Amino acid sequence: MVKHQPLQVYEKQVLVSFITGIYGCRWKRYQRSQDDSSKWECSWFIILCSSFLLLLFWAYFWLVAQNDFDEFNWSVYNRCGEWRDETIPILASTTVGFSYISVLMILAFFHISLGQQLNLYWLHKVGVLATLLTTISGVVSVDDIWADEWDVLLVSLQSTAPFLHIGALTTVTALSWLVAGYVVRRERSNFQMMVLIAYVIILMALCLAPLSFSCPCVMDSRSLKPRPEVIGRRGAPMLAPENTMVSFNRALQHGASSLEADVTLSVDGVPFLMRDRTLRRTTDVSTVFSDRQHDDAAFFNWTELRSLNAGRWFLEKDPYWTVETLTGRDRSRISNQTVCSLLEMLRLAVRANSSALLNVRRPPAGHPRYRSWFTDTMWAVQKAGISQKRVRTVTWTPDTDRGRVRGFQQTTNEKLSMAEIKQRGITSLTLHYSKATHREIEEYLANNVSVTVYPVNEPWLYSVLWCSGVPSVSSDAPQVLRKVPSPIWLMSQNAYSFIWIASDLVSLAVVIGIFSFQKWRVSGMQNCNPEQIMLSAVPHRSNRDVNLMKEKLIVSELNNGLSSTEELSLYPENGNPRYCHRDLGPSFHKEQIEC
Repeated sequence: MVKHQPLQVYEKQVLVSFITGIYGCRWKRYQRSQDDSSKWECSWFIILCSSFLLLLFWAYFWLVAQNDFDEFNWSVYNRCGEWRDETIPILASTTVGFSYISVLMILAFFHISLGQQLNLYWLHKVGVLATLLTTISGVVSVDDIWADEWDVLLVSLQSTAPFLHIGALTTVTALSWLVAGYVVRRERSNFQMMVLIAYVIILMALCLAPLSFSCPCVMDSRSLKPRPEVIGRRGAPMLAPENTMVSFNRALQHGASSLEADVTLSVDGVPFLMRDRTLRRTTDVSTVFSDRQHDDAAFFNWTELRSLNAGRWFLEKDPYWTVETLTGRDRSRISNQTVCSLLEMLRLAVRANSSALLNVRRPPAGHPRYRSWFTDTMWAVQKAGISQKRVRTVTWTPDTDRGRVRGFQQTTNEKLSMAEIKQRGITSLTLHYSKATHREIEEYLANNVSVTVYPVNEPWLYSVLWCSGVPSVSSDAPQVLRKVPSPIWLMSQNAYSFIWIASDLVSLAVVIGIFSFQKWRVSGMQNCNPEQIMLSAVPHRSNRDVNLMKEKLIVSELNNGLSSTEELSLYPENGNPRYCHRDLGPSFHKEQIEC
């Protein structure tokens, strides 16, 4: 008697062996199984997906945060007292982790599409868990050290949202193949319906997402305002030491229309340029005055400040990885830089016919010039011979001092209402790019209040602010913005609406087509018995395994036409099978049957 046994087909498929080998360390011939993955392995797949999404968010954050890398390193320096480029290990670990998790995600989706069980190798499980925990700790650390930087994500969406929308829509559309294959199976369950409903909700949300977008560059090109002026923030600190004469010269060479500097007052009343509270980071004070390296820079006299070197640190630490681009002459000039006075910088601005933006820091209490600090600063401005209308001052405090410096353009870095601006006599604002929205900028400009946005170092941010109508930006990288002759992208509302609606319609059509095809494919397989299914999966070649499966298929078809008293016999002879049957009487158990 021939009994039907479940067929187990082992296929020599290089692709399947490669995928299962890397993902689950199963390199042998793999048995195609119709069993679902265990709940434990499904849980690890969810953890893998969570790690991928978190790393995707983390990588995007650091991609757009490149605009503020210097601010991040400076924040870390103020906490630990040592200057290091902390972005390098972060970017390296993020790149490695994202690449690793992405490969595992691709392999997992291949497993699902090929009908293979998800059996993640234990070593990969350790790697996924370690990557997830490391990323979470990184997010927590950034939130502690650099919490304000999360705003860059919302600002960046003004430039990237239309492209992220198309990318997300394409991804969700491609996933419909896997979702449809799972939902249209013959077995029905509540979880299948939940998966289907969740997928439809996500797809509809993506289709309607552009309704919430606010992109300044979606506008009529004829309404585009003139190109924003670029202010050299501390000169060109990516090409030369910040707040030095060579840095300001390089900024002017690269098209900066104005110069911005941080002003501190020495103990003998000389305004000089220094960003930090101390001199440790940008001078050799630890060598020249080792016992005073932690003292406030304002408690040094001008002779002492002038004896310090303010350029060698740039060549040694290479904070922006740009030293290799410098010529020998540039390096020699940088190595001889000293602390720059406000008077020197203003005289350079006069020769270049440019303006100046001054961030003045009031000396600490106990300083000999604590009460006359603004008078000393005004003296330097007047001695330089620069017009007061071409000088903007920031952080003059308290407000009662503003009346004593009339003639200067009064600027604040606070976000104020129009009523407060008029009351305090402020003519311009210097705001962080995350603090002013497109509508607020339009309101300020409509009331003749000039707006300068800082720091703007990346072309995408410069393009967004250009489309917003900002008249000027303060940048650490004037050499980069000089290469942006127009916004990176500019699109009319009608063109964007067409692309948006067309993308949605194409996506919906593809999803409906995929679901229909999967339904048709599954319904066609329902009329096939297991032997036909497994036979169709085997490569068409003549071998013993194929012959055996054909024999079983023929047997199953012949048996459908035999009575209960008929017997089917199969005897291979010289490798060629023969089939015969005969009627048997009641005493068939005593008769020897031969064919």
